[in-house]
Amino acid sequence: MSTQKSHGENRTVVTHFILLGIPHTDGLQTILFPVFLTFYICTLLGNLLIMTAVFTDSRLHTPMYFFLFNLSVLDIGFSSVSTPKMLANLWGQSRIIPLGGCISQVFFYHFLGSTECLLYTVIAYDRYVAICHLLRYLIIMNWKVCAVLAAGTWVTSSFHATILTTLTFTLPYCGPSEVDYFFCDIFPVVKLACADTLIIETVSFTNIGVVPMTCFILILASYIRIVYSILRMSSGEGRRKAASTCASHLTVVTLFFGPCALIYTQPSLSEILVTPVQIFGNVVTPMLNPVIYTLRNKEVKAALTKLTGGKRVTQAGTH
Repeated sequence: MSTQKSHGENRTVVTHFILLGIPHTDGLQTILFPVFLTFYICTLLGNLLIMTAVFTDSRLHTPMYFFLFNLSVLDIGFSSVSTPKMLANLWGQSRIIPLGGCISQVFFYHFLGSTECLLYTVIAYDRYVAICHLLRYLIIMNWKVCAVLAAGTWVTSSFHATILTTLTFTLPYCGPSEVDYFFCDIFPVVKLACADTLIIETVSFTNIGVVPMTCFILILASYIRIVYSILRMSSGEGRRKAASTCASHLTVVTLFFGPCALIYTQPSLSEILVTPVQIFGNVVTPMLNPVIYTLRNKEVKAALTKLTGGKRVTQAGTH
């Protein structure tokens, strides 16, 4: 282990970590590598297509698709935090990650994860206004409001991630340096600290749990109001369109909060179950989001058809 002596203390300081990879997968590298590589490529291509379609098609220059553009940026970033290094480990190149790389993984994992959580809440509010206050929708959700809401999710999450990362890496690490996981996250890393970690573990668990729980409650409140408004509609067609416009968002919210709930509310879960759940959230969900929005939305499908050189679909999309 490459270490350096700390001044005034007879102990070594860790300058890098070794990622042991996905637990219980010895001998499966040749299967997992092409599977995860395919997922990652599909994530990049799918989200880049969504971003390009929203940027180039004037019909998609609305608040709903502005937030969808932000979501695609997040999905690309979130999947890129751990997947490239995991693929390198599976390929057998190197399991070593420098201290700076480990710090970056912790920061960006919680920065982008928190931003995505807050963005889902903003999208739920957008759907609430679109259905419950349709006549005032463009007044309430004007571009200034949309920009403030989007910027607020990014800025708030940057503070959130900075606090967690600072608390994690102000702890002394003096060996061993083997992280028993496939990327640097707070809980696998702090196990290696040569100091009492009770405070950081308690603060991190509480802080990480507060953000998803608050967002989930706000999303739930929005959809209670939405369901109430849909049930009061006299037109069956109106109810169908209103429900359809929320279906994609509800699906991706379920995919996002499901793994979060399992990982952070069930600490007694065995590592055999936690790891696949976290891989699903890190690798699979970012790939599924553009598919879900494309399959459920006529306007996005029309924009993608035009983008790829096909005939423009003239059907009206959901709003």
